[in-house]
Amino acid sequence: MADRALVPHFEVMKILHRVAQMRAAGRDVISLCAGEPSGGAPRGVSAKAAEVHASGMPLTYTSALGISELREAVAGHYRRWYGLEVERDDVAITTGSSGAFMLTFLAAFNPGDRVALARPGYPAYRNILSSLGCEVVEIDCGPAERYQPTPALLDAAAAAHGPLAGLILASPANPTGTMVSRAELAALTQWCAVNGVRLVSDEIYHGITYPADPQAPDARGVCAWEMDRTGVVISSFSKYWGMTGWRLGWALMPRDLAPAMEALAGNVALCPPAPAQLAAVEAFSEDSYSEAEAAVAEFAAIRRILLDNLGRLQWGTAAPADGAFYLYAELGDQLAGFTDSGDYCRALLEQEGVALVPGSDFDAVRGSRSVRLSFAAGREAVAEAVERIIRFQESRRQT
Repeated sequence: MADRALVPHFEVMKILHRVAQMRAAGRDVISLCAGEPSGGAPRGVSAKAAEVHASGMPLTYTSALGISELREAVAGHYRRWYGLEVERDDVAITTGSSGAFMLTFLAAFNPGDRVALARPGYPAYRNILSSLGCEVVEIDCGPAERYQPTPALLDAAAAAHGPLAGLILASPANPTGTMVSRAELAALTQWCAVNGVRLVSDEIYHGITYPADPQAPDARGVCAWEMDRTGVVISSFSKYWGMTGWRLGWALMPRDLAPAMEALAGNVALCPPAPAQLAAVEAFSEDSYSEAEAAVAEFAAIRRILLDNLGRLQWGTAAPADGAFYLYAELGDQLAGFTDSGDYCRALLEQEGVALVPGSDFDAVRGSRSVRLSFAAGREAVAEAVERIIRFQESRRQT
């Protein structure tokens, strides 16, 4: 086996496998581990997919970077949400945001390059970069920094490890849900420009945000291309539009990387899934936007339920969850009697049928005391899960 293959499993996928086993055996399991909206795709998208398949049209390969109609629609989305003039040729349609990350990392970084990212953070960033021979520099970001990197932390990382080639930024972030403000993003993009660092901005949770003022200009999130177009912006149909299994994402490509990303796309995947692309054009209809906004309003209500129940859960420090649909929290005193959060999660799943993700999946240093709860599963599921978690913890205290 090649050394590059020796990356950790993504714990979420292992837990989902166990959830499937338990359900097949007849167990009632509430899965709050995957970042997967329960509502699914907008109705217009599903109807278009049915029409495409019923038409009998040949579903052949498309251009490596996607069909023109979808690339144009994505460009229009940036004009609509951010007032940004984005051209069709700036857009690469990819096989999920995962495909966009792979193309970006291959095009932007050489083996041995140092790439910084926040810890806690999405483990696939680290694992993909490591498999490509890059040196991952994790920035320890805690509550004081709202779990986001800062120029000062990046200066310290460069001083300790050597010059950086890249920075992966996620806002809203997975697992914490925290966001950077316009001023903070401007400071980070300026730091990258001064230090010759390529910014890769993960914006897949844009639109799933909980601002005090929903009408504020930056309510959906700030796009990194509003500051500087030398970085790469990555997004997806999976979260805001609830289209996880359709496996479609995109990247906004800086001009110097576009030829390489197109060549790599044609070699790595040939093209994104053709039927998904044809249907996804409907994601940018007025009806689809309205359905997605209704789903976000429901996420906000579920988030409120969780925040109101934090006292009953008696967990420790929780991230603010400005956006996305996660609650990332330390377990505090609830870890008593468990070796770590993984042990806690396994016991909770087997005893009460509630699946959470241990924080060690996102933070190998301090995550053993934390968990991530996804509230994308729906209001009833989350409310019932809270009661089961409380019952589980109370039963542990009584033994």
